Amino acid sequence: MRVQVRPLLARGVFATYGYFVVDEGTRHAFLIDPGAQANLFVSALRRYQWTVEAIVLTHGHFDHIGAVDELRAVLGVPVLAHVESERYLTDPDLNLSAAHGAPLRVHGVENFQHGDRLTLGEGLSVELEVLHVPGHTDDSCAFYCERAGFALVGDTVYEGCPGLTIFPTGDAGKLRTSLETRLLALPAGTELLSGHSRPITVARLSRACGWR
Repeated sequence: MRVQVRPLLARGVFATYGYFVVDEGTRHAFLIDPGAQANLFVSALRRYQWTVEAIVLTHGHFDHIGAVDELRAVLGVPVLAHVESERYLTDPDLNLSAAHGAPLRVHGVENFQHGDRLTLGEGLSVELEVLHVPGHTDDSCAFYCERAGFALVGDTVYEGCPGLTIFPTGDAGKLRTSLETRLLALPAGTELLSGHSRPITVARLSRACGWR
């Protein structure tokens, strides 16, 4: 079975890519990082007749979680995030929403941790391996699909450079370690799908960083 990834650019305070990861055989999907404009995601689901099984978060910043509660109410699906995410999801200062005048809290999230594998339905046609990649935030994760050769990386990577570490709990040393030991360890042709820029391969990121 084929796996497809469909990006959708939602425009809130920042323009942020959310992603559908779809099993083309069953038309079941994960929804990654719906940051704003819940209606855009609902419209896409109706147009393509996809069924979302879970909303999955790369990290807890407001521009990646802004549409979570509205979509969860409409779709009736669980929300999954790293075990470190609760303090970001429930603290408007840490998730940066307070600074933009609209305090945001998300409760009732189920947790995963590094090394877990997220699968759609009963089969293994879509399997996302959780890679914990702290540095941008302590809860930052990437989701690697070996079968299709991509990883959803949130804000850990922007096109041609590492993610920002200027926000609360950001740590440049942790981010470098995460990149060197987790993302740059993936096959060179793996596409890294960012929350705010076009894809970049592992090979291109490695050359851009000049670390190996």
